[in-house]
Amino acid sequence: MKKIYIGMSADLLHPGHLNIINEARKIIQNEGGGEIIVGLLTDSAIASYKRLPYMTFEQRKTVVENVKGVDEVIAQETLDYVPNLLKIKPDYVLHGDDWKTGVQAQTRQRIIEVMKEWGGKVIDIPYTEGISSTKLNKILKEVGTTPEIRGKRLKRLLNSKELVTILEAHNGLSGLIVENTFIEEQGRKIEFDGIWISSLTQSAAQGKPDTGYLDTTSRMATLNDILDVTTKPIIYDGDNGGPCEHFIFTVKTLERLGVSAIIIEDKIGLKKNSLFGDMVEQTQDNPEDFALKIKAGKQAQVTDDFMIIARIESLILKKGLDDAIKRAKIYLNAGADGIMIHSNQKTFDEVREFAKIYNTIENKKPLVVVPSSYSEVFEKELVENGVNMVIYANQLLRAAYPAMLKSAKSILKNHRCKEASDEYCMKINDILTLIPGGF
Repeated sequence: MKKIYIGMSADLLHPGHLNIINEARKIIQNEGGGEIIVGLLTDSAIASYKRLPYMTFEQRKTVVENVKGVDEVIAQETLDYVPNLLKIKPDYVLHGDDWKTGVQAQTRQRIIEVMKEWGGKVIDIPYTEGISSTKLNKILKEVGTTPEIRGKRLKRLLNSKELVTILEAHNGLSGLIVENTFIEEQGRKIEFDGIWISSLTQSAAQGKPDTGYLDTTSRMATLNDILDVTTKPIIYDGDNGGPCEHFIFTVKTLERLGVSAIIIEDKIGLKKNSLFGDMVEQTQDNPEDFALKIKAGKQAQVTDDFMIIARIESLILKKGLDDAIKRAKIYLNAGADGIMIHSNQKTFDEVREFAKIYNTIENKKPLVVVPSSYSEVFEKELVENGVNMVIYANQLLRAAYPAMLKSAKSILKNHRCKEASDEYCMKINDILTLIPGGF
């Protein structure tokens, strides 16, 4: 009885996948019987080299289990086939022949070497022309998403990745940048996981001070602009959440729109940006009172997907590590889905010390950092210290302002726009075709 192993992600099951399974069935028939085992890549395995799949592992498993010819579906925890192959010792491994070149060629060669140990063989199935998972994913992306699907994705990402990376957006255009920007690095597609709706950059983009001047209704207009053109999960900067009675309605509104999380800070009084530290008067909330706000928000939400993350200001206000840890425990016990520790120091040192103690807390939840001031820290170091999410909270707006200022000065200086257009601006045709449906 022969065993055939097929590794796949199967987020979008298409004729190429079915062709490989059908070829496996032919081999089984010719060999007088056997079984086809599909090694289905977990969310974590897929997220390690490209975007999180649309369907969860369990949904994908249900689909593949019901494909004719598949006898068993098991989890493949990594991109590396070898751990599963050593357990199963299959006679054949089948894959599309597109893996003979590119980043997967090394994986293929490793499988060939391992299979030699028991006389197994790798069979390359001719690539199915006209079918591309990449193109299908692009079409799905253009179709968009639903509030329910988007709302669930942040928790899935936190469960699947070592570090979730979030970038700020303050309008639809910057939202498109977060949505579509990626690089290729050692065969992996690296992109941002989600979008941060910052009260600072949203206020600045409208020429208003970051003092809570923009009300929730105004901020929702910008949020909707970003929701219209993106599919990635969104985290909303809720400042201090406002009065408890108002916070309840904010939670309900955000959850209904498909926002994944809100982050609220434990301060009271007129909003002053935290990065001012003790240079301006800022008052921290009583931890027990702030915990009541968290509880009220958790009771107001309808699903388990929405997250309320508590932002601790103790380090900013020079109240020390002990106070920050004490508050983290109180907020976690109140139902907070995560803790954001804030610091305006130039180094990662005090956040590192907080993380060291925080990660010993029994009921700890995801730890979030915003390295606006300690910007030299690498993501690798964040992971090594138990950080689960990093928010790059204001870089897009800060980058846009200098470029616009240079363009404006160039026009004044040269009494024409040629120099500004040539040095600082994208081409006219590029701006016309930048937005989907604009050409």
